[in-house]
Amino acid sequence: MSERSSLFPMVMIGILFFIFGFVTWLNGSLIPFLKIICELNELEALLVTFAFYIAYTVMALPMSYVLRRSGYINGMAIGLGIMAVGALIFIPAAYSGSFWIFLVALFTLGTGLTILQTASNPYVVHIGPKESAAMRISMMGIINKSAGVVAPLLFTSWVLADMGNFHPDHVSLLEREALAARLMVPYLVMAVTLIALIALVKFSALPELNLETAHSTTEEHGSILRYPRVVLGAAALFFYVGIEVIAGDTIGLFGTALQVPNVTVLTSYTMSFMVLGYLAGIVLIPKYLSQERALLLSALLGVLFVGGVLFSSAQSSDIAAVLWGWSGLALLPDPVTFVALLGLANALVWPTIWPLALEGLGKHTAQGSALLIMGIAGGALLPLLFGKLAQMGSMQYAYSVGILCYAFILFYALKGHKMARWSQW
Repeated sequence: MSERSSLFPMVMIGILFFIFGFVTWLNGSLIPFLKIICELNELEALLVTFAFYIAYTVMALPMSYVLRRSGYINGMAIGLGIMAVGALIFIPAAYSGSFWIFLVALFTLGTGLTILQTASNPYVVHIGPKESAAMRISMMGIINKSAGVVAPLLFTSWVLADMGNFHPDHVSLLEREALAARLMVPYLVMAVTLIALIALVKFSALPELNLETAHSTTEEHGSILRYPRVVLGAAALFFYVGIEVIAGDTIGLFGTALQVPNVTVLTSYTMSFMVLGYLAGIVLIPKYLSQERALLLSALLGVLFVGGVLFSSAQSSDIAAVLWGWSGLALLPDPVTFVALLGLANALVWPTIWPLALEGLGKHTAQGSALLIMGIAGGALLPLLFGKLAQMGSMQYAYSVGILCYAFILFYALKGHKMARWSQW
């Protein structure tokens, strides 16, 4: 499919990527909110990310079978329907104030996103030349992370307008119930919007993606685990999503620990840097920068910025003032600034791993895509590791988990994506 003929599908998929981003990056604002209304500690609060992202691991393979039977377009509609159910579950969760019902709602939202992601990412890869796949995914990333900028701001203005008046240790039961009730209308609106999008997807005449006759370099039969390029790609995505979620969803908790004002909007800073990275990807890939080199550069920047988090002073804002004096970042301590900058390092990891990992899979693409989606489990598990390290010592040094994440991404950029057989290890 040519770039011109792929314009309409790109617009439609772009709408879906906006929904991905909006729902996903609400978690960064939801965590400190639920921490108050459900009386949670830091580790318990990070169960929000666990419940949401573990759905990708539990449901990815079942959803891939649904996708193979329903097709990519119907699969997207099914995913939107499941997400609408998840949004509606927030209403009884808010009414009861039960943290466990909130977790069920988040798991359901994650399940719907699983099938949407499994369908939409290979769709974007295969609706144009493979050399520019990372550029197309970068365009989707801009839409996705722009929603990540908007979501915390909208959530803060709609739900958290006077949260500064509430302290976690001095909130009465009636105040907690009143705060929880604020979630009902926003999630009802979300459910209605998702249902409307089902009709848009079903009646928009999106072309079905047919990979049955696509060129394949894999064998006709056999487990997808036989192909190291995909397996290692899933592992790289595990570490990538883990550090992406840590950078986006813990920056509010970190800012709270450092007494930064307006912590519920800090996720928007991380998302803004991701948008800048995606813009760079659109301009540079593939004309000036190959997908492999973009991934390599991302890993190196990640190591650099994690070092900045670990070794800068929490009492100083010198770097923020010098580099970002024109923005709100000048008001942040240096470690928080470097956490936000991780968004820049993370931006091109997802867009480059997908085309590298799916290359030559042909009719095995749905199965390979499901395996890659399972890598999103990093967003469930690594933030819990971060939370445990933060409880054991300093939250600032808990970001050292990022070194491990970027080291594996660096390995995939240098060698892992080139491995067609395990014997090449």
